Amino acid sequence: MLTLDQIFHASVVLKDIVRKTTVVSSVGIAPQCDLYLKPENLQNTGSFKLRGSGYKIAMLSEEEKQRGVIACSAGNHAQGVALAASKCGIPSLICLPDSAPISKVEATKSYGAQVRLVKGCYDDAYAEALRLKDEMGYSFVHPFDDEYVIAGQGTIGLEITRDLDDVDAIIVPVGGGGLISGVAYAIKSIRPSIKVYGVQAAGAPSMYNSIRNGKIETLSSVSTIADGIAVKQPGENTFSLISKYVDDMALVTEDEISSAILALIEKQKMIAEGAGAVSVAAAMFNKFPIAGKKVVSVVSGGNIDVTSLSRVIERGLIKSGRSSQLLIELIDKPGQLKDVSRIIADCGGNVTSVHHERAGDTESVNGCYLRIAMETRNYEHVQEITEALQAEGFKIVR
Repeated sequence: MLTLDQIFHASVVLKDIVRKTTVVSSVGIAPQCDLYLKPENLQNTGSFKLRGSGYKIAMLSEEEKQRGVIACSAGNHAQGVALAASKCGIPSLICLPDSAPISKVEATKSYGAQVRLVKGCYDDAYAEALRLKDEMGYSFVHPFDDEYVIAGQGTIGLEITRDLDDVDAIIVPVGGGGLISGVAYAIKSIRPSIKVYGVQAAGAPSMYNSIRNGKIETLSSVSTIADGIAVKQPGENTFSLISKYVDDMALVTEDEISSAILALIEKQKMIAEGAGAVSVAAAMFNKFPIAGKKVVSVVSGGNIDVTSLSRVIERGLIKSGRSSQLLIELIDKPGQLKDVSRIIADCGGNVTSVHHERAGDTESVNGCYLRIAMETRNYEHVQEITEALQAEGFKIVR
């Protein structure tokens, strides 16, 4: 059974393994509350996962350490196990889904682990790891449903209360539930008045659905940019702990996650992966009653694949109204583009691309379409430009 003493013990064991990630104040990300960030994206290996895997491996017997460890992961747990095992001189084998970002695969190898790619998602890698565990006699390091792993993650809760003694709420990303289980248990044991909220991606709501329906449920599929929390089935231990200690849970969309990643880059100069940004997205888009409260969002990881970062940023720009398009129907005659550009410029917008389309479905025989891409401040700014164009007689199709 998980105990508070265990979590305090983990904090002592881990002091030479993990980096202290001091809570930092944010500016302009969620103005309705006093938002702070617990930057586990700055942790060694770029994720909180080192805490749980480090404590679990430290608690193995000498015989178990000699046989080596095996784990499965979408990436971050893999790196945590690989580094913790290497520090103890223990061989490690990591099973990863073949969809894991190349950056995470290579990082896992760089920490000294052997890697086996498994066709499918996390749950398929999990099944293969269990098979190899029985076949080879490895000790299995579960990514979330293990009391030592949960205790290691719970050290984050201890650190938050040490940094902020008057926090009102903590928002935590949820995949299999190991992180929030440890944090919630620690927080509710020390200061029950603090609210603990969990967030999942709408494309992988396994724990959210399970808590809502009062029983563990398995998703048939998952689809989200938050690959670190794309888990089909939550753990039994974590389901029990979350049911008891977590105050509420919510879902965030892909657009909201992208907006949070963008906000962290622009406002905080901080890189977060999708899984790490869901807690910030929940604060930004008012998923919980936190107005006027002192809130900590746990930014659980920063291992985003650089090849997908530009796509995520573009999606965030569109979601926040920073990037927009207008389709204008007009008469094909000289000076039209000049007038449209002038109006947009007068409103403070910046035209980034123009596409002229002659089409046969306009009202006028001489009609055409003008597709304008713009840099704008927000949705209100887009509306201002739209109304200015309409006031001068231009027809906005969309």
